[in-house]
Amino acid sequence: MGKLTGLGRLLIAVTFFTCGFFVNIGQLFLHICVKPFDKRLCRSLMYYLTYSFYCILVCVAEWYAGSSVRVYIDPEDEKKYFAKEHGLLLMNHTYEIDWLTVWIVTDKFGNLGNTKAYAKKMLRYVPILGWVWWMAEFIFLDRNFDKDKIVIKEQLKVVYSYPDPVWLLLNAEGTRFTPAKHEASVKFAQERGLPVLKHHLIPRTKGFTASLPTLRGICPAIYDINLAFKRDAKVKPSMLSQLNGETVEPYMYIRRVPLSDVPEDEKEAAAWMQEFFMEKDRIIDSFHETGSFFKTSGVKEVPMKMYKPRLATLLNFIGWATVCVSCILYYMITSFIAGNWIGFFAVISVLALFYGLMENAVNASKISKSSSYGAAGANQAAK
Repeated sequence: MGKLTGLGRLLIAVTFFTCGFFVNIGQLFLHICVKPFDKRLCRSLMYYLTYSFYCILVCVAEWYAGSSVRVYIDPEDEKKYFAKEHGLLLMNHTYEIDWLTVWIVTDKFGNLGNTKAYAKKMLRYVPILGWVWWMAEFIFLDRNFDKDKIVIKEQLKVVYSYPDPVWLLLNAEGTRFTPAKHEASVKFAQERGLPVLKHHLIPRTKGFTASLPTLRGICPAIYDINLAFKRDAKVKPSMLSQLNGETVEPYMYIRRVPLSDVPEDEKEAAAWMQEFFMEKDRIIDSFHETGSFFKTSGVKEVPMKMYKPRLATLLNFIGWATVCVSCILYYMITSFIAGNWIGFFAVISVLALFYGLMENAVNASKISKSSSYGAAGANQAAK
């Protein structure tokens, strides 16, 4: 794989952004021509567009890089509930590719196209990916609670009105874990008499508690996702490693928690969230200390399951890649033969642009480039 790194990354970049461009056009068509008349049909069709787009990187991770998630899950819960009901996902925000592991797993459950998230408002203006999320009706927040609580209430009703099960991801820590942010989080916890977490930042409870009144009655469960990579792993879990065809080994423990377990009172719900993250911290600590999520965490052990890559993701990638490469080669060859140097170099420029966009996206996903919000705003963490 390493010898094909440059060529492979170019092919991935061209396929990803070309697919995204046409998905954007399809989404826009649905919003203009279908949604005003039949919202249910619009959202059903939207699933397939977003699924096709997300599949590009799922295919890269599984079929190109050979990465596979080891999932610890209750078989009975999986059979009875997973992807058969709306859910709110709570996940530790520690790694550069934690979102990609969620895509891989939800692809196996059958609801990848309806996996959504709370996200920073600025992200919806990012070309291709941000536009896909915007038109797929993600919940975009300003990080201004007075504004956000109104958006949360309105958008939750929209998201959970979809005809098929939707899983909505909430990173309650507010930003990705870094040593600097963790240091600020520990200091804040000590000052406020809150539990000190070893592997997480203090959860921001406002968004969670603001969501609860609307969630009750339309979203029956929380799906707690605990993701870990071995600290001595030879390959760093990053987007760059996946684009280079290097295999990573994610470990994930997922459990279903009925929403009815969360207290209705706002302060009690906030306290429940703090206690919940203490348990999540023990689960991750157990993994790093013993290699098992269960040995010292006090959580009931469940079996591990590895899902085979789905052929659909590979065929989706091959289909988009074939169309892209065929069109590009045809135009380059005909332009060269006809002496159309403007057209020829225009194609070269577009290829360079796509490659540059991919490099920028990879750079932006690095932990060192993550938001400083967590460190700067630690004094608001548990408000």
